[in-house]
Amino acid sequence: MLVEDMMRKPIHTLQETNSIEDAVKMMERERIRHIPIVNQSYELIGIISDRDIRDSKHSIFLREQSDELLSRPLHNIMKRDVFTAHPLDFVEDIASMLSEQQISAAPVTVQKQLVGMITGRDLLDTLVRLTGADQPSSQLEIKVKDFSGTLAEVATIFHKYGVNITSVLVYPHKDGVSKVLTFRVQIMDPRPAIQELKEKGYELMSPSAPGLFDE
Repeated sequence: MLVEDMMRKPIHTLQETNSIEDAVKMMERERIRHIPIVNQSYELIGIISDRDIRDSKHSIFLREQSDELLSRPLHNIMKRDVFTAHPLDFVEDIASMLSEQQISAAPVTVQKQLVGMITGRDLLDTLVRLTGADQPSSQLEIKVKDFSGTLAEVATIFHKYGVNITSVLVYPHKDGVSKVLTFRVQIMDPRPAIQELKEKGYELMSPSAPGLFDE
């Protein structure tokens, strides 16, 4: 999935001459935590977060009255070095970068022009949709050896028994040599498929309730 498929638009923005009070009111009214700062050409020049506002109260404005603090322009506290995404970036790459940078939002730009916004909440909502967790389904986790063709073999067994796969995730097992295949499936009774997988040596990791899929 690309960033353009999930980014927020239109975006609530302010300019650097707006006051901190303007930012506070916009965050409360729109229930957002980040506001991109743009110039008159709608080019991104910075970003302000609720954390920036909280931190400002304990830094350069420590001795000032609250009213005077709120009247200060945003250019005093906004961040100018902004991590951005492009609409054609892959969502998983941006999610990795947000985690690495320890930030929870990124403006989306094209040649400095602001075109969207992506947040940690957006990524979480997208993950839910991609995994099919928002649809009626069951989850099966199967431990497999890290061999080529394993995923195809498991999928073929599911197909044989009419198991409808809505999503698949693959991640390393904690033993460091195996993989875990996580399937979201839609079927009333997956036990025949599970039984054949067990007969072929695959290990069912979840559901872990004793006897849940036993004959």
